[in-house]
Amino acid sequence: MHSNRGLSRRNCLETMSCSWGTELWDQFDNLEKHTQWGIEFLERYTKFVKERSEIELSYAKQIRNLSKKYQLKKNSKDEEEYKYTSCRAFLITLNELNDYAGQHEVIAENLSSQITAELTRYTQELKAERKSHFHDGRRAQQHIENSWKQLESSKRRFERDCKEADRAQHYFDKVDADINVTKADVEKAKQQAQLRHQVAEDSKNEYLTYLQKFNKDQHEHYYTLIPHIFQRIQEMEERRVGRVRESMRVYTEVERKVLPIVSKCLDGMTKAAESIEPKMDSKQVVESYKSGFEPPGDVEFEDYSVSMKRAVSESSFLNARGESRRRSRSKLWPLLKRNKLMSLLASPRQPPPPPPTSPSPDGLLNGPQSPQQPKEPLSQRLNDFMSTKHKMHCLRSLKRGLSLKLGTGQEDYSHLPPEQRRKKLQAKLNDINKDIQKEMDQRDALTKMKDVYIKNPHLGDPDSIDPRLEEITQSLEKLQLEAQKFEGWLTEVERKLLEKGSESQRRQSNHFDSQGNTPLTNNYGQNRESPDGSYTEDPSTETTMQFKSRSTEFDDEFDDEEPLPTIGTCKALYPFEGQNEGTISMAEGEMLYVIEEDKGDGWTRVRRNEDEEGYVPTSYIKLFLDTNAKGAMTYI
Repeated sequence: MHSNRGLSRRNCLETMSCSWGTELWDQFDNLEKHTQWGIEFLERYTKFVKERSEIELSYAKQIRNLSKKYQLKKNSKDEEEYKYTSCRAFLITLNELNDYAGQHEVIAENLSSQITAELTRYTQELKAERKSHFHDGRRAQQHIENSWKQLESSKRRFERDCKEADRAQHYFDKVDADINVTKADVEKAKQQAQLRHQVAEDSKNEYLTYLQKFNKDQHEHYYTLIPHIFQRIQEMEERRVGRVRESMRVYTEVERKVLPIVSKCLDGMTKAAESIEPKMDSKQVVESYKSGFEPPGDVEFEDYSVSMKRAVSESSFLNARGESRRRSRSKLWPLLKRNKLMSLLASPRQPPPPPPTSPSPDGLLNGPQSPQQPKEPLSQRLNDFMSTKHKMHCLRSLKRGLSLKLGTGQEDYSHLPPEQRRKKLQAKLNDINKDIQKEMDQRDALTKMKDVYIKNPHLGDPDSIDPRLEEITQSLEKLQLEAQKFEGWLTEVERKLLEKGSESQRRQSNHFDSQGNTPLTNNYGQNRESPDGSYTEDPSTETTMQFKSRSTEFDDEFDDEEPLPTIGTCKALYPFEGQNEGTISMAEGEMLYVIEEDKGDGWTRVRRNEDEEGYVPTSYIKLFLDTNAKGAMTYI
């Protein structure tokens, strides 16, 4: 028997086919500990996969949130950025990153469903099976232990009966040899000895029976029951190990299955990066900000020495006043003396400066005062005023500049530069055409539905579609009229752009032909932005007209308008530079006409003479609201 066990052990090592019932017949307790450790290992691996799944899910959530955070918001001001290839590539990268996060969610879901849930269920089944196997093993052990106890008991009883039979035999021999003992006592001892011998014989037979029974049970226990139970435990343990192997294989396959999609996401990111075109982005900057204006021409020489000579005498200044007014109209952006122009202007956008705090003898008694300023001759002040503002050259540019400042765009986009206006009109026209096509598709669908209802009245009432068809027809008419209107504007803009392109070429050729000669025309203000940043679109005739002819046109437009009436006078408490557009400078103590009161913004509109008017800070002046003050006005 022992030689068979040794041979089996050698075959186990050689063939890797071992039987726990044969090799581990005496390791019941160790097998119980090992199987318990196997279940704990399975639970630990299940917990590992569960935590990995949670990490993948959390990572996917963070990636999605990151992608969502930097996604383009609808109707946001950043939408204009995505016309550049780099921004579009970034948007594609965010979309691919969102898909990449989705694959990590797939990993988490598959790990949870294919491994964690399955192993949790299998662990419960494994615990129940293990409990059943070891219960059978304990019962077999209990049976062999009981058989051994019976054998030991019969053996001890046989031993005791044999000893008692020997004592009874010795007593009978002693009594039988004693001549003093009666025959009855001898007979009694003899019977007692025979009885003890019979009991010993019965104990012997019982002992032999239990011995045979124990040997049979023991053989069955170690060669049948225990190998069978251990074999089932071995199979259970091998299934557990196989399930761990399968789970680990699934663990890798779950991630391997998403690798092609992850690779596609990464390829998409790479392709997006390769789609970035620096030259195209540079071209897009031109497309976005190109105004369509031509560079300004040469600035003509203005001889101020004539004005200085005229300022020597008051009479010469008065004689030249009319000419100065005409020149100022041609050089300045429209003067602030006309009602029509002033209605377009508002008080300066910024709040008025606080009054100075230095004392002055000519100020108010207790108010803040300023130091004395040297007074300038009226002719010099007028010439300085006329020479400082020469950029605004037409009323149209002023209106558009104000519309840009106030944020009031026009429907035809005439407040934009030509090139930008053309693009806006084209985009608007494309949107209208899309709406027209959408309405036409709806009309065709409703018409087909009406035909079906006419052929099959049981499906619906054909008259019920007429109101909707009428509504779509009216909408189409409106959209078509809108499209015609924008097409007209677009055609006009394109025509003007073509004309300006040809004129620009002619002007450049004339410039090269006439180099070294003094220019006779001032092209400084053509096709450029006005000082406030607004679009200036001059008629094509202005490109060949002289500076004087433009001023004549401006005068013809406003010469028939009357200036605003004065409502009082004011005295300047402090000097004011008047450097902002729409303001007027004043010296300390100067008297001015008031033509409009402060409307709550801190500015008062005043006039110095017929040619100069503007806004001054209300806190810098002292008001005298008197309708008869105009005749009493003096200059200090």
